[in-house]
Amino acid sequence: MAELLYKLGMFAARRAWTVIAAWIAVLALTVGGFLVGFGGLSSSFDIPGTASGAVTEQLADKLPDTSGASGTVVFTTTDGSEFSATQRAGISALAAGGSTLPDIATITDPFTSEQQRADQTAQLADGEAQIAAGRAQIDAGQAQLDAGRTALEASQAQLDQGRAQAVEAGFPTDQLDAQQAQLDAGLAEIDAQQTVLTDSLTDLEAQATTASFGAELLDLASGIGQVSADGSTALVSLAFSEPRLELAQESKNAVLEYFQSEPIDGVSVSFSTDIAQGVPELLGIGELIGVIIAAIVLLVMLGSVIAAALPIVTALFGVGVGAMAVLSFSGLVQMASVTPILGVMLGLAVGIDYSLFIINRHRKQLLQGADPKESIGLANGTAGNAVVFAGATVVVALLALNVTGVPFLALMGTAGAVSVFVAVLIAVTLTPAILGLLGRRLLGRKARTRIGLPALTTKPVKAMSTTRSVVTIVLAVAALLTIAIPSLSLRLGLPDGASEPAGSLSQEAFTVTEQQFGAGANGPLLVTAALPGDLSANEELELQALVARTLGAQADVAAVAPIAVSEDQQLAAFVVQPEEGPNSVSTETLVRELRDLPPISTGGIGSDSDIELGVAGQAASNIDISESLADVLPLYLVVVVTLSLLIMILVFRSLLVPLIATGGFILSLFATYGATVAVFQWGWGAELLGIQAGPILSFLPIILVGILFGLAMDYQLFLASGMREAFVHGAPARLAVAQGFRSGRSVVIAACLIMVAVFGGFIFSESTIIRSLGFGLAVGVLLDAFVVRMLLMPALMHLLGEAAWWLPRWLDRLLPNVDVEGAALERTHHLV
Repeated sequence: MAELLYKLGMFAARRAWTVIAAWIAVLALTVGGFLVGFGGLSSSFDIPGTASGAVTEQLADKLPDTSGASGTVVFTTTDGSEFSATQRAGISALAAGGSTLPDIATITDPFTSEQQRADQTAQLADGEAQIAAGRAQIDAGQAQLDAGRTALEASQAQLDQGRAQAVEAGFPTDQLDAQQAQLDAGLAEIDAQQTVLTDSLTDLEAQATTASFGAELLDLASGIGQVSADGSTALVSLAFSEPRLELAQESKNAVLEYFQSEPIDGVSVSFSTDIAQGVPELLGIGELIGVIIAAIVLLVMLGSVIAAALPIVTALFGVGVGAMAVLSFSGLVQMASVTPILGVMLGLAVGIDYSLFIINRHRKQLLQGADPKESIGLANGTAGNAVVFAGATVVVALLALNVTGVPFLALMGTAGAVSVFVAVLIAVTLTPAILGLLGRRLLGRKARTRIGLPALTTKPVKAMSTTRSVVTIVLAVAALLTIAIPSLSLRLGLPDGASEPAGSLSQEAFTVTEQQFGAGANGPLLVTAALPGDLSANEELELQALVARTLGAQADVAAVAPIAVSEDQQLAAFVVQPEEGPNSVSTETLVRELRDLPPISTGGIGSDSDIELGVAGQAASNIDISESLADVLPLYLVVVVTLSLLIMILVFRSLLVPLIATGGFILSLFATYGATVAVFQWGWGAELLGIQAGPILSFLPIILVGILFGLAMDYQLFLASGMREAFVHGAPARLAVAQGFRSGRSVVIAACLIMVAVFGGFIFSESTIIRSLGFGLAVGVLLDAFVVRMLLMPALMHLLGEAAWWLPRWLDRLLPNVDVEGAALERTHHLV
């Protein structure tokens, strides 16, 4: 590989314009692919096969109007007063006009909805009054019938007595028979009236039962409202015809533009996260500041503006190629908005670092008086060889995300791998080409005066003391374990309005909704009930009341309301409003408890089958995604750790070095988790960074494993390979550790600072997801590079001495010789 890269570097240096033109053509092709294939990005996440996904599919089949995405527009008076008639009319007009927006299925006028609720309440009250009056009339009629029947029975007794006397005396009974006929007719009339009265009572009781079910449902739904109790806030509910993952960003933007286009005096408008959360910018002010910091580090490291600018230029070019290539496929696959941004983060960071490694090697060789073209080839075959290997490690770690079985994670890993792959290709082709054009101008004027002069003498390298190594190990491990403590309380979730930046539309909507309607109004659950079907209207209402009663009896349920029943009466949908917000522990517990409820007995209504419940909705979906990702994290960690051991055994031809390097990676990983939990979940320093505390992004731990593993192996490679090279060339094991550390520390420090600066710039992104990713990667690189690779690893290897490089002979014979540093190449190609 080293010889091949040497030849590639020489070709690029000699045919610089050909290589540059080829890369410009590649960029043009990817831009063309983007223009043709870009299909938009999604701000939502999903995992197939979840419980909420199955319920959503059921709704799409039976109740399609309830299966699409949903959102809320929040109107509130700026002074907290009740809406005026003019303001109410303005909001209602906006709600009515919004029905023509793209992909809108239904839109609810809050004032109409509240009026309908009031009318239903009044109708129930009137109905109950009428039922009470009807009962009073029936009771009075029954009393009259009973009195009439009593009178007829008394007359019948007298007639029977008279008939007996007449028969005994032998008198005729014709007159008595006529009286009997009259009595019989009167009794028949009483019986007929009794039948009518009984039927009326039956109907009245049925009406009373229906009214009681209606009253019960209204009472259970009383906590769900669209106009606040003080009349200062109104919620306009929107239901989209498209599912959440398929809803175009243009449709959300249309909602935002429409409701903001006609402001109402004295009324502010905000939007739930489902609507307001859009696609964040690929590069913003924070990212620009990170690049500027990286440029300063490069200037200090390389000593000239040209040399410092080159890694940034090539990295940005590579980011352009990688981002356009990834986005070209967004029309074919569902792509989350964070996917290309992750590629930009990685492509920018590793692109700068990889070019830096090659330029730094070339610069040192130029100062020694090497021919520029030969120096470029040798730098590409040595430092470039290490870059290829380091990049391959990151690519493999990212591609390993496919083993999780989570489509959006696999796509993120693949997109990141593409960006890193492009960065490696740029580093070993475009960087040598530009270096070939620059020649010795890469060096500053002052540096060019020192070409060929002996290097300044430095102090001889000494091995560290054993006492120092032991103290370093204890302090480093203790520091990492202390930082990792918060990771024990790690809670996973997806961002909601509470975690959005303060002052944003979604954060404002979340806060106002929580204050006016309760925390649970920000994350209602959608519960389905499988009904028997073939029901009468009363039976349908009774079963709805039965299900709502069961749901309302659960702990942490604030309100329940039925919203629809399918035409075949086999599926009913209910809205359940929890007591607390969508990311609260109680809501998570409620979702599990609802799913664990036994089937509800119908009590003989309809068929004999019981009612099975299902739980969906955004809050339930987020919980399902977080649980699924938590389940695959251990598997992925095992895969990455195993991969780490195998790769490092191959590179370092040692068993103990890979073990301690992997152990150090695990320590720094959990310390990174701890720092992330402390800031993003506990809220330490959150105000300083403009962060709202909440659960940790559900896929962040897995992403951090893959990326930080690859980057940790990069730094391990650039430090430990120098140690091994010194040891192989005859230096005592402990001295070789010090020599290798000194030869690689400056470039590793610079590379680490660059990565921290680039990743840290994303902490100030407008997107909560990007913020947590940037923070986790910046802290992870900082801890692993400075604490693990530059403190812990050298100290441990000092203690191990020669044992650090032990490898069984049989395994040594099996392993191929991987010359990562290109030592063999240096022996065959001379600088001068």
